[in-house]
Amino acid sequence: MGNNDLMIYFLTGGISSAAAKTVTAPIERVKLIIQTQDANSKIISCEVKRYTGIENCFRRVYSEQGVKAFWRGNWTNIIRYFPTQAFNFACKDSIKAMFPRANKHTEFYKFFTINMASGGLAGAGSLLIVYPLDYARTRLATDVGPGKAQFNGLVDCLKKTFTQRGVGAVYNGIGVSILGIMPYRGVYFGLFDTLSGYNPYEMSESNVTRAASKFLCAQISSISAGYASYPFDTVRRRLQMQSEKAREEWVYEGTGDCFRKIIAEEGTTALFKGAGANALRTIGAALVLVFYSEISYFYETRGR
Repeated sequence: MGNNDLMIYFLTGGISSAAAKTVTAPIERVKLIIQTQDANSKIISCEVKRYTGIENCFRRVYSEQGVKAFWRGNWTNIIRYFPTQAFNFACKDSIKAMFPRANKHTEFYKFFTINMASGGLAGAGSLLIVYPLDYARTRLATDVGPGKAQFNGLVDCLKKTFTQRGVGAVYNGIGVSILGIMPYRGVYFGLFDTLSGYNPYEMSESNVTRAASKFLCAQISSISAGYASYPFDTVRRRLQMQSEKAREEWVYEGTGDCFRKIIAEEGTTALFKGAGANALRTIGAALVLVFYSEISYFYETRGR
C-alpha cells in the first residue's frame, strides 16, 4: 500500500466514522448514562433520580437538558473517533499484509484468524493514542440532571482532571480497555472482512444491492462485537467515572475489583446495562463499515 493509498483510506475511515457517530449520538449518550449510572456520584447521592430504562432516559434528558443535550460530548467523540477509526482502517490493512495470505475457501480458520488478529491489533494501537479523548467523551456524555454542566467542553474536562488528579487519571481503565478492544475490534473488523469475503453481492454493479448486502454483513459484525466486549466496556466506563475523585473515595480499586463488585452487588446482568441501547447504536457502527467500503469501492473502481 503506497502513501497516497494510505492517506485515502485514513481520510475515508475518519469521515465515515464522523458521519455515523453524529447520526447515532443520541442513542450513544443514553447508552452511556444507563451503563454508568451506578458509578455516577450525582445518582449515588440521590441528587439525580435513577433512570429506569431507555425510554425514561430519552424523555428525561430531553425535559431536563433539552434536545441539544443528546449531542453533548459528540464533538469530542468525533475528534476521538476520527483518528481512532481512521487509524484502525488504515493500519488494519497494513497489519493484515504482514500475515501470510490465506485462501478463504480452503483455509477458513486461518483466513478468519488473520482478519481477527489484524483488526484487534489495529484497535489496541489506536486506543493507546486517543484514550484521554475517550475519557473526556465519557465524562461529558454522563453529566446528568438539570442545571449547569460539570464541564464546559473537552479542554475544560481534561484541564480539571489533570489539575486535580494528574495525567494518569485520564488513563484510568486503560488496562481493561485494551483487553476489551481486542475482542471488539477483532470481531468487528474480522467478522466483517470474513463475511464480506463470502458476500456474493460485494462487487455488484447495483448500488442498492451492494450497499444492502454490506449493511447486513456490517450489522451482524457490529452486534456480535458489541456483545463480545460489552462487560469490558462497562468496567472501563465505571473506572473512568471515578478518575477525578481522591483515591480513598473510589468505589473500585481496579479492573478485577470492579468486575467482582458488579457481579456480587448487582448480578452478572449488570455488566450488560445499556446493552439494549447499544444494540440500536450498532446501526452507526454498521454504517461506518458500509460508508468506508462504498467510498473505497468508488475510489478503487473510478477514482484512480
